[in-house]
Amino acid sequence: MSHSRWKTLRERKLAEGFKEPADVAEARHEIRLSMALAKAVYDRRTELGLTQTQVAERAGLTQAKVSRIEGSDTVPTLPLLAKLASALDASLNIALDDDNTEVTFTAHRHDAA
Repeated sequence: MSHSRWKTLRERKLAEGFKEPADVAEARHEIRLSMALAKAVYDRRTELGLTQTQVAERAGLTQAKVSRIEGSDTVPTLPLLAKLASALDASLNIALDDDNTEVTFTAHRHDAA
């Protein structure tokens, strides 16, 4: 049997009409949200060429805290998100919908003086 025909147990069960328990579906949704933020922070940091330590210094955080955010190991508060956005010289945009989550940073534009 080719690998392309293999399906995960979850995919097979869903195809058979299996419905995940509500708590499992909620946990999966929360993980997706956390991972979307983690990816946005990592992408913006690397776009700027900054290390986690540099972002932490700019935001008044520890490098470990930035690492936990990028690793989706923590759920940051709104004030912490504001510090991160400032440290990454960007606006944080979060769009939440039932089936879609978008987390992006939009760079601030600076006028050339």
